[in-house]
Amino acid sequence: MKLQTAVLGAGSWGSTVASIVANNTPTVLWARDAAVAKEINENNSNEKYLPGRKLSPKLTATDNLEEAVRTADVIVLGVPSKAMRETLESLRDVIRPWVPVISLAKGLEPGTGYRMTEIIKEVLPGHPPGVLTGPNLAREIVDGYAAASVLAMEDQVIVKKLQPVFGSGIFRVYTNTDVIGCELGGAFKNVIAIAAGMGDGAGAGVNTRSTVITRGLAEMTRLGRAMGGRARTFAGLAGMGDMMATCTSELSRNHHVGVELGKGRTIDQIIADMDQVAEGVKTSKVVMELSNQYDIEMPISHEVYRVCHESSTARQAFRGLLRVASGSEADPG
Repeated sequence: MKLQTAVLGAGSWGSTVASIVANNTPTVLWARDAAVAKEINENNSNEKYLPGRKLSPKLTATDNLEEAVRTADVIVLGVPSKAMRETLESLRDVIRPWVPVISLAKGLEPGTGYRMTEIIKEVLPGHPPGVLTGPNLAREIVDGYAAASVLAMEDQVIVKKLQPVFGSGIFRVYTNTDVIGCELGGAFKNVIAIAAGMGDGAGAGVNTRSTVITRGLAEMTRLGRAMGGRARTFAGLAGMGDMMATCTSELSRNHHVGVELGKGRTIDQIIADMDQVAEGVKTSKVVMELSNQYDIEMPISHEVYRVCHESSTARQAFRGLLRVASGSEADPG
């Protein structure tokens, strides 16, 4: 018997994943907006978040949360990190026992610094948590371009069982039991993408972008290992792969924020013009808190935090980085 899947959140990535999964298993997509659910059911489209694209005709949608999850064997959460706890709490009375809960969010919870699977464990104990992450730009994938992702869960048996739910011929899904590393890679790279975007927006050049990405990966790996992640995870799809896509693509929301900052706009102006969440803005604050907690030096992330939260500018950020002494690349730091 095929597993029944509920995807909660009809943004660009939630809708894309739901469209992929619907070709593998009966799938319901929950949308807060009844008009969005109606459009998906009648036109197989979501013009607000995926303009000009078609979703799987097998996908159905609803704006009724209980209807979406009451018979689900797998629940996928496509909501931003800031909405994760609230959404999980709304599931307490309607979710069936032991149903796996998979997060698509790439962020950390402000205040607690929790990863999304930590919130799942706290709010819904007994439900196996996981994360689907990697270099996954929604519009490219829904357009049929080849891509790969990582499904990370602590239980190797469960993750292998769920692997076929998410994969397709052109969307390859690998498994990993390093949940910590996979989640931190997805969250940290958004901060570095803002830094790379600031350089691009200011016309700094390819050499600068390459340096930011490479040294940003070093920062990610240092803090990730200190928090319990495996070094090789950060060199894989959930780390370097995701960072390359997010730091270089015009489709990346976080890179877009950085570009606009590099052109001289303020963070408030940029966010006011966006209809989707750039996770790196809030994550930069959490990353700095973790950096202090684990005593890990992260100069690039620190400058992004200053621009996003302390009214610094992209020009000042790059001047700040030039003042950081160069050490040996062979050293762990």
